Amino acid sequence: MAVLGIDIGTGGSRAVIVDDMGRVLASSTQAHVPFDSPQTGWAEQDPDDWWHAAQVAIRAVLTDGPVTSADVRAVGLSGQMHGAVLLDEAGVVVRPAIIWCDQRTDAQCRWLTDQIGASRLNDLVSNPALTGFTLPKLLWVREQEPARWDRVHTVLLPKDYVRWRLTGERATDVADASGTLLFDVAHRCWSSAMLSAVGMDAACLPRAHEGPTVTGLVTAQSADATGLRPGTPVVAGGGDQAAGAVGMGVVRPGTVSATIGTSGVVFAATDRPALDPRGRVHTFCHAVPGRWHVMGVTQGAGLSLRWLRDIFGISRGPAHATGDPYDQLCEEAAQAPPGADGVMWAPYLMGERTPHLDPHARAALVGLSASHTRAHVTRAVLEGVAFSLRDTFTILEEMGVPTTQIRLGGGGARSRLWRQIQADVYGHDVELLAAEEGAAYGAALLAGVGAGQWATVEEACSCVVRVTETVTPVAADVEVLRTRYDRFRTLYAALHPAS
Repeated sequence: MAVLGIDIGTGGSRAVIVDDMGRVLASSTQAHVPFDSPQTGWAEQDPDDWWHAAQVAIRAVLTDGPVTSADVRAVGLSGQMHGAVLLDEAGVVVRPAIIWCDQRTDAQCRWLTDQIGASRLNDLVSNPALTGFTLPKLLWVREQEPARWDRVHTVLLPKDYVRWRLTGERATDVADASGTLLFDVAHRCWSSAMLSAVGMDAACLPRAHEGPTVTGLVTAQSADATGLRPGTPVVAGGGDQAAGAVGMGVVRPGTVSATIGTSGVVFAATDRPALDPRGRVHTFCHAVPGRWHVMGVTQGAGLSLRWLRDIFGISRGPAHATGDPYDQLCEEAAQAPPGADGVMWAPYLMGERTPHLDPHARAALVGLSASHTRAHVTRAVLEGVAFSLRDTFTILEEMGVPTTQIRLGGGGARSRLWRQIQADVYGHDVELLAAEEGAAYGAALLAGVGAGQWATVEEACSCVVRVTETVTPVAADVEVLRTRYDRFRTLYAALHPAS
């Protein structure tokens, strides 16, 4: 028997089939049409493109893998968070979905903070008003496109549009709902006080469920479209960060993940809704029943290394036939000493979320001299990203959130040098996993719990998540990098004195 996990990402939809030992039996990713940007800072996608991509990916794993639709016991969903999918009473998409990276809502965020108050926002929804969240997008549509807003009957999050197409049910999970700014994170339900404050009706929102809860069954129509068996249960699942954390076994207090993709995320499971009064980290419900999580974000993590690669002209091709350009850069960086002989990188290529909450922050290389080489600059970039992620660990310590295990994911886990740098910067052992399959894998594990394959999410992770390597900090390098981190923490104020 097997379960299916689906992740509705920004760039594509991914489907994975997982057996009861946690092995991936088949996987497929179908690309989305690149998001549209009608104006600077805008980002929109067509929800029907997500549904089309999901159909293709599901059919591929059922056709090319060793299992059939009859073997699939349940389906789990994950996806990009914070998007606003607006449907009319007939279920027709009212306008393109405004997605997570859209930055048009500065005015709405200021209005929310002024009208409700920063402290009251923390009390009601555990988070500050940020442009990425869903509510400011809804306010923008209400203000700027009133004719369209008058048609809105239902508001869904991206993965939940695919759920609706699969099952006909309007439902979401508590982790994804936590990123809307309309959800009472502490009590795991929609916030009636917040809805009242902004003049919105709870009737337009989907029902919120715990991650492993069955929310509906695959309809006959969607079975024809996807190849799934009619009546297959579909569980709530989780937003991409929460589902990805499930896939890494970050489900108990003390276990923390540090994942470096284009952005970087430090994710800590907690047994209470731990809040930072200054709003520097997000506090959301976890996809695990009875658990929450705290999450810090570095906007330009892996993006920093990609930017460096592009600026220095390192690329695949005959001139670099020996391997990946990122590997070449990291091999060079290993020749530079810890601390990069004084070169430092502030990774604010896309502004910064944690800890500065400043979309206008900008990146900088500092400390350069004529003696420095590309190796020094690359090492400084790797260290600067790790320093930025350490900012979240520093906040977690201030909040009393324990860190007993750190698990690495994304591109930062594939580079041997970057793994060691992270261990040295964090001053803590870091762990690598046998397989890191992303949010779709975590969604599949949640489906397995919903289908009774495992009794709890914790049991599922204990059965299938395996640590294969532990990287230990080098004591001498820890001391060097601790000093450099203290210097790093002065960079933001020096670069942005008006902040």
